[in-house]
Amino acid sequence: MNFEVFETKERVLADNDRAAAETRAAMAAQGTYLINLMGSPGAGKTSVLLRLIDALKDRYRIGVMEADADSDVDARTVSETGVKVIQLHTGGLCHMDADMTARGLARLGTEGLDLIILENVGNLVCPAEFDVGADLRLTILSVPEGDDKPLKYPLMFTVADVLVVNKIDTAPIFDFDLAAARERAAALHPGQECYPVSALQNEGFGPLIDALVRRIDARVKAGKEDAE
Repeated sequence: MNFEVFETKERVLADNDRAAAETRAAMAAQGTYLINLMGSPGAGKTSVLLRLIDALKDRYRIGVMEADADSDVDARTVSETGVKVIQLHTGGLCHMDADMTARGLARLGTEGLDLIILENVGNLVCPAEFDVGADLRLTILSVPEGDDKPLKYPLMFTVADVLVVNKIDTAPIFDFDLAAARERAAALHPGQECYPVSALQNEGFGPLIDALVRRIDARVKAGKEDAE
């Protein structure tokens, strides 16, 4: 037999990585910081996002892209904060890729924005596979999901630069071991930052906000210097 085996997924990912690199460079050139926010349905992605917006909107010009298979529930919720927002429908796909993100950014309009947050489609598998061109990948793990999720979904916790453990106020109820979750995630991504918070109680956000501000300020400052 004489035939070729062509790994199509490798080609798709390679093309995606090139598109992601182009987006990252474009955002850096204009001084805009892009965050890819990921997590399971029900982990509290939108609730955490709203807390971040509330803490940062007086300091930065913010844009939000809400990605979902259907509906505009999250975009409607975020729009009440007054920030610029667009709803992205993936047509049933379980993730955003670099091309979809680039088209979303073009539709949103990035000119004049300091910070853009993409709330990715809710799951711990597909979004981890695709680089969307973000400067920071922030994954939310909620206490009710269990501290074993880094063991079950290792890629998501491997790519996460920052891990936010949400609903920490419920840890005693669910017998959640924060130290174990941190250790398991850090083994996959050494140097990963971890911040336990409660979006419901608005607790624990100080250190997370400080960490984000340092990153965003550096990007905005660099963008202004390049423009001069």
